[in-house]
Amino acid sequence: MLNKYARAFFTRVLTPIAAFLLRRGVSPDAVTLVGTAGVMAGALVFFPRGEFFWGTIVITLFVFSDLIDGNMARQAGISSRWGAFLDSTLDRVADGAIFGGFALWYAGQGDNNVLCAVAIFCLASGQVVSYTKARGEAIGLPVAVNGLVERAERLVISLVAAGLAGLAGFGVPGIEILLPIALWVVAVGSAVTLGQRVVTVRRESAEADAAAAEAARQSEAEAK
Repeated sequence: MLNKYARAFFTRVLTPIAAFLLRRGVSPDAVTLVGTAGVMAGALVFFPRGEFFWGTIVITLFVFSDLIDGNMARQAGISSRWGAFLDSTLDRVADGAIFGGFALWYAGQGDNNVLCAVAIFCLASGQVVSYTKARGEAIGLPVAVNGLVERAERLVISLVAAGLAGLAGFGVPGIEILLPIALWVVAVGSAVTLGQRVVTVRRESAEADAAAAEAARQSEAEAK
């Protein structure tokens, strides 16, 4: 959902930055790698210690690399299958670090096994949601569905809530409840999105199989 509306806006905003990096000789792959490393550092250094505000700030500074690297590749005319593969793979690594950081906090100082499990579910379901689309496309299906909670929604909901929850360290009372709420929202939304994609793939595969069977019958009839 957010991918549809926000990506075009941020692409326009980040185009000058992408052009500047290209002029400096920076490659899109380098931006992808540095961005992922920054997100992992912000998530795995700050979140397990409960420093959600600063962790979110660090992650936000690097998370836009996901848009900048693709923008750079298009401007330079060097878009490639390798670049797309690297970008998608490292997106999964970054997402895993973010929700892994939440899980480590609740497994440790946060002392809440239920929320630890919810964070792990968010991590796992996010990976599976991405896999269902990739696998469906790999077998030749369009997987034409906009899920309720896709990657952009997962990141925005969880990081905004984490950043605000981190204000509790600056004396803002009661605001730490936002992170558990956000994790539950992401968990439920991811489960719904997974269901949407599975249903879509089932429908599209049935239609494709029926079309193939009909084509085979017509071919057989013509042969006779």
